[in-house]
Amino acid sequence: MNAQNWEKKREKLVSDFGKLLVSKPATQEQRLKLSWSNWGFGMEPLEKSVRRLKKNDIEWIELHGNRYGDDLGYKSSDVKKVLKDHGMKAAGVCGMFGPENDLSSNSGTIRQNAIDFIRRQLDLCADIGGTYLLVVPGAVGRPVAYDTSEIDRSVETLRLVADDFVKAGIRAAVEPVRSAEVSFAHTVDDVKEYIARVDHPGVRHINGDVYHMHTEESNIAEAILEAGEMLINLHLADSNRCALGDGSMDIDAILMALYLIGYADGLRFATPEPLGPGGDPYPAMHGKPDEAALDRLVADSAKYWREREREIKNPVRE
Repeated sequence: MNAQNWEKKREKLVSDFGKLLVSKPATQEQRLKLSWSNWGFGMEPLEKSVRRLKKNDIEWIELHGNRYGDDLGYKSSDVKKVLKDHGMKAAGVCGMFGPENDLSSNSGTIRQNAIDFIRRQLDLCADIGGTYLLVVPGAVGRPVAYDTSEIDRSVETLRLVADDFVKAGIRAAVEPVRSAEVSFAHTVDDVKEYIARVDHPGVRHINGDVYHMHTEESNIAEAILEAGEMLINLHLADSNRCALGDGSMDIDAILMALYLIGYADGLRFATPEPLGPGGDPYPAMHGKPDEAALDRLVADSAKYWREREREIKNPVRE
């Protein structure tokens, strides 16, 4: 029986990864930096979240970018104390971009909201030692375009704060999001074009998300390879947007592709963000969580990721 196209692509990926193990034996001893995006934990106190992650051998956290105003969100001193007390480090901050702070809006007031929001998150990220701020070019939760000038307004608006990223020493990580949730910038290629249009040293990186890639890319591993050195954070969930191992996502292919782009080197993170099935997970970020369910979600995802990371190396199998 002739192999299907996806099988042929996977065979090449496995072959390339096998060659990497031979040419770079140190890969056997490397582990990718495993983080966790905590905005799905809702109103849970940060210390409780950090204890859960640390218990499961997760040493990095992507913090909810919850400075929605001067009186809201994390206080840097509190965050730094919690992280220090538990030996946890901040990977970065997840910027939350909705209709109220849309970089591409046709309302100047809303675009100013986006600028102010970014500056508040940059202050947080720099204070706590984070390395990137996730940016979405358009509003998540608004899949219908305003008009044909969205990308132009978004590029113009982000360029206004690009210097702030440089001054803060924080990398802007632009995320492609599936077309069911945003009106443009759905793929790695889309975001590379967007970054090229911004054309600023403060905006050079990509935040991937395998759940969105599962819908929008023809092949997730190939999209990771295409992102290459620009990729600095990758959100993880299985095909059903649940815990890793609960669906049909090819986790091994994702891992091999990450190693092939040198992802274990430097400050680049694999960050589970399993938000559950359904079209709109966002109300959960301001709700009271189910602690037992979160415990299982984190434990299962971390365990499965590390198991598959070991498995692809010893030995590589078809």
